[in-house]
Order: sequence, then structure tokens, then C-alpha cells
Amino acid sequence: MQATAFTYDPETRSGQVLLDDGTPVPFDRAAFDAGDLRLLRPGQRVRIETEGGGDALRITLVTLQTF
Repeated sequence: MQATAFTYDPETRSGQVLLDDGTPVPFDRAAFDAGDLRLLRPGQRVRIETEGGGDALRITLVTLQTF
């Protein structure tokens, strides 16, 4: 699934992405670290992996979108 980076806190290595429908979804340090990223800037396109759905949707991986 693709999304757009919305917020990122380098101290906690957590933040939020916006799904293509505009829904914000938070990610934690574990999801950020799983993608081997060093930095994330608002506006960057990312690829995410999730589990669950609805209110229980959880991001398990954040990585940069490559074509």
C-alpha cells in the first residue's frame, strides 16, 4: 500500500502517514526501523505494510516508495 509521509519525529522515530483517501495513520519506532530508513520528510511517498483494519489498522513497515 502507498501513502504520503505527514509527520515524523526523529527523536522517537515515529509519526503519521496519510493514506490516499486522506486518512492519517500513525506508525511507531518498530515500523520505521523495519524499513531501514534514516530520515523521513513530510510529503515523501512511502510504501507501508499494515495489519488489522478499521480502527485497529496498524502499520508494521514504512519504507520509501521506489518505482
